[in-house]
Amino acid sequence: MEKPLNQVDRKVADIIRAETIRQASTLEMIASENFVSESILEASGSVLTNKYAEGYPGNRYYGGCMFADQIESLAQARAKELFGAEHANVQPHSGSQANTAVYLATLNPGDKILGMGLSHGGHLTHGHPINFSGRFFNCITYGVDSVRERIDYDTIETLALKERPKIIVAGASNYSRTIHFDRFAEICRKSGAYLMADIAHIAGLVATGLHPSPIPHADFVTTTTHKTLRGPRSGLILCRNQYQKVVDKSVFPCLQGGPLVHIIAAKAVTFKQAKTSSFRKYQKQVITNAKTLAKKIAENGFRIVSGGTDNHLFTIDVFSHGITGKDAETLLEKTGITVNKNSLPFDVQPPMISSGIRIGSPALTTRGMKEPEMELIGDWISKILLKPNNKVMQQKIKGQIQELTQQFPLYKSRAS
Repeated sequence: MEKPLNQVDRKVADIIRAETIRQASTLEMIASENFVSESILEASGSVLTNKYAEGYPGNRYYGGCMFADQIESLAQARAKELFGAEHANVQPHSGSQANTAVYLATLNPGDKILGMGLSHGGHLTHGHPINFSGRFFNCITYGVDSVRERIDYDTIETLALKERPKIIVAGASNYSRTIHFDRFAEICRKSGAYLMADIAHIAGLVATGLHPSPIPHADFVTTTTHKTLRGPRSGLILCRNQYQKVVDKSVFPCLQGGPLVHIIAAKAVTFKQAKTSSFRKYQKQVITNAKTLAKKIAENGFRIVSGGTDNHLFTIDVFSHGITGKDAETLLEKTGITVNKNSLPFDVQPPMISSGIRIGSPALTTRGMKEPEMELIGDWISKILLKPNNKVMQQKIKGQIQELTQQFPLYKSRAS
């Protein structure tokens, strides 16, 4: 009988335990992170990790795939039902690989991509020069306007008609306002481009009808399955039936080999959980918490990019108070609040320094926190950033954070 991990490899076991304690005892406010359910942890750590299943259900390269077929077929059916899509490919290992697969299915090297610039809220895979998308394709970017800091659809339309990209990417990794996919579709029709909607951040909101869905408008929809969807770290592609073959071939055999069957099982559980009324209630609280938190921090004298939020995240301008995003991230982490530095639109600081921090509410909401806790946390963040040299205050807040996290325990069965 195999010995338990803490006997086989004590160092690894100790690091995992330390990370479990860190997650349980700090306030996780990185917008792209969340906590999965115990059932998803169980599925992702199952014996399905042992199975190679290259190919697709009913058409595998290896034998012994009858249960892998059942798991993948179930995940596909649940994803289609959840989002109202015609086809679902549940094999991408990440959102980046889902995006890559769509590009490989539709583009040739040198073709034009029009996507949101990274500093304005886009993602590396939307055409940044250091990313594969910027290296292999001719990428042009759009952004937000300098006054309202919101997507300027008229400017995008003008740019699309001038540049004639082959694909337009609608989606963001740091945009706090509603994305109008119907307007993007109109621009694509006029310019002759495919529309790819990247809903990695807002998938949970889309699945519950709390953000307009791109499904009726986009040729391809990509997403991660973690973040607001609260599943395992992985990816998903949704598309119309007419693109099924080209998308599937782009994922396998073009981009990936064997899928992670244990993670596909966890995705199947995720899609089932996302259909429940409790999940929709959770998503509504995610939005309420983000709005409450942004309002409190704004009341304490900080500028919120675009003036607020419609979803699960927002960005704080900290540089106007004489602190960089990098220093703000470090300072907050020392007190038990985890955020990430983030560029502001038209930022004068380099990305690794930045002038802002990005804040998200999903993980705290998963723990059961609501408006009163958001008010409290908003005050803590403000006090720490306004008085960065006050060590006594920071230690006091750190102790208060410990008390708060104990009131909202995470993974009770793993806390000891």
